Amino acid sequence: MPLFGRKKSPEPEAPAQHALPSLPEPPAARPDGLRSLADHRDYLLDCIEELPPFGQQILDALDLSLCEDIVSTVNLPGFDNSAMDGYAVQAADVADATPGSPVILPVVGEIAAGKSASHPLSPGTAMKIMTGAPVPAGADAIIPYEDTDRGEQDVRIFAPREAGQHIRRRGEDVEADTQVFSAGDRLGPRAIGLLAAIGLDKVLVRPRPRVVVVSTGSELVEPGLPLDSADQIYDSNSYMLAAAARAAGAQVFRVGLVSDDPEEVKQTISDQQVRADLILTTGGVSQGDFDVVKAVMPEMGATDFAQVAMQPGKPQGFGLIGEDRTPMIMLPGNPVSAFVSFEAFVRPAIRKLMGTRPYGRTAVRCVASHAITSIPGKVQLARGIVTYDENGSRQVELAGGHGSHLLGDLSRANALVLLAEETELVAAGDEVVVWLLNEDD
Repeated sequence: MPLFGRKKSPEPEAPAQHALPSLPEPPAARPDGLRSLADHRDYLLDCIEELPPFGQQILDALDLSLCEDIVSTVNLPGFDNSAMDGYAVQAADVADATPGSPVILPVVGEIAAGKSASHPLSPGTAMKIMTGAPVPAGADAIIPYEDTDRGEQDVRIFAPREAGQHIRRRGEDVEADTQVFSAGDRLGPRAIGLLAAIGLDKVLVRPRPRVVVVSTGSELVEPGLPLDSADQIYDSNSYMLAAAARAAGAQVFRVGLVSDDPEEVKQTISDQQVRADLILTTGGVSQGDFDVVKAVMPEMGATDFAQVAMQPGKPQGFGLIGEDRTPMIMLPGNPVSAFVSFEAFVRPAIRKLMGTRPYGRTAVRCVASHAITSIPGKVQLARGIVTYDENGSRQVELAGGHGSHLLGDLSRANALVLLAEETELVAAGDEVVVWLLNEDD
């Protein structure tokens, strides 16, 4: 697929206007000025549309969602064939076979996979046959090699078989004109195998979203380069978020570091729109004097900045940028805040673009292995480590502290523990809700 070949659906020309198009009315904030996590996620998803269908080769369609029903035009198997290497016979001819009194039949032919018998099988004879080879007319059972002496001219058969035994019947797996997949189904490896088996080389799917990841901050340095001063840090966010977007199914373009210069930020975002279905930035959306993303993005499109009732990840931004109104999600700069925000908002957005449900991770219940405290008023998304006891029940313990800079603890975690806004204490042994980070919904 050409890098820039995907086109937006044409829209009717709008009359010239000076004001930028606006976003839909955002959800109302609570009396404390905060927006709930669920309201913010739903608002973003309402502003984002699924990508249009796109024809893909079946191997490139792995993990993508179908946009069409698939009906098989062929039978699987396409013909009666042998399930074993052995001999095709008529069951009545070997009904009395035993190890001590074998039935001896003349071998009148051999059938390899991909070849048909040159003549029907006559009563009282046998044909050597390989697995997958067409069963000859007249035969109704297969004797496996292990129940014979593997004779070439004549074969000794030491055990009987019922009629139909070891024969794969035409259409017993899939019958022609049977619907095998529905629009919306996600194509895994086994589905790709079935598509190939019924003769399809291309399908109509929603493509992988092209996600551009931009990390802002004049203090950032690329890994592999030296830190020139004590106030510089290595950029981890863009690598982490690019990896997370790729794991979610996106085609990812990570952009080099962008300083806090407003013109550089605007130019970078403008340049990236041509190849983006979603732009993801990290840093510059809080309340500081140098939060440049929050300052300049309203000049480029309709934006919404909110304080969300969650910890970490309180400052959040969203916009529809440029003439194509490319979705842009603007995340905070602290690493844990950025990752938690990705899970809460970006991953659902990527899955909606792909047409993959459920959009968000499925919440599961775990038993807290120790007491957990929480500050009420916000959803706390704590890093957790889920383990399983001998009965398969899940238990979770926290991985380190709540700090939004603790990337080492985050790397050890395999779950996010969701503590509801009203929660102050979870006692050991109580149930909590978690998102399992290492499982794909």
